[in-house]
Amino acid sequence: MTIDNDDLLNSIRESLDRVKYISPEDIPNIDLYMDQVTTFMDSRLQSSARYPGRDKILTKTMINNYAKNDLLPPPVKKKYSREHVMLLVFIYYYKGFLSISDIQTLLGPITERYFHNGQAYNLEDIYREAFGMEDKMLQSMKADVEEKFKISQEAFQDAPEEDMDFLHKFAFICMLGFDVYLKKLMIEKMIDELAEGGQRKKAEQNGKNP
Repeated sequence: MTIDNDDLLNSIRESLDRVKYISPEDIPNIDLYMDQVTTFMDSRLQSSARYPGRDKILTKTMINNYAKNDLLPPPVKKKYSREHVMLLVFIYYYKGFLSISDIQTLLGPITERYFHNGQAYNLEDIYREAFGMEDKMLQSMKADVEEKFKISQEAFQDAPEEDMDFLHKFAFICMLGFDVYLKKLMIEKMIDELAEGGQRKKAEQNGKNP
């Protein structure tokens, strides 16, 4: 493995380390105006952006579109609660690989049952559990990425020497891309099943056959 490849792997490790979990304790205990929401999201998630300092994590237009598409309940007197912010964090992660309709299917039941439900088990409990699991997954993900990187460095043994570095990177990207592709297929399959289940439930409630 060359020094360049060592540097690449270290850079990838560092980028994974920059993926930060926004804990419920990080979210302000007061309702926020839209500008305050976008500033908060930028301050907490900017380090994991592709181009830190240039990419906007969240904009007013995005928030308005989420509300129009029923991904986000409307603010109260132009203010957003802690639970609004939690939903926005979910949306931020999902929007990179799911369609608006898929996010609606996934988050709709969560919002309906747990958003400002006044119960002992609420959206904060859902949020804390979900992102707590994701935080624990980072270590195993790092090990998986390093294994894929190692395999990619052993590919294209018969290729011209001058193309070897590019082809090794190409192999690594192919492996990561195929992993993303398969996981996206699985996620979409489960969301389709959730959508079908929701339609059956509505039909039953309306006294109709599904």
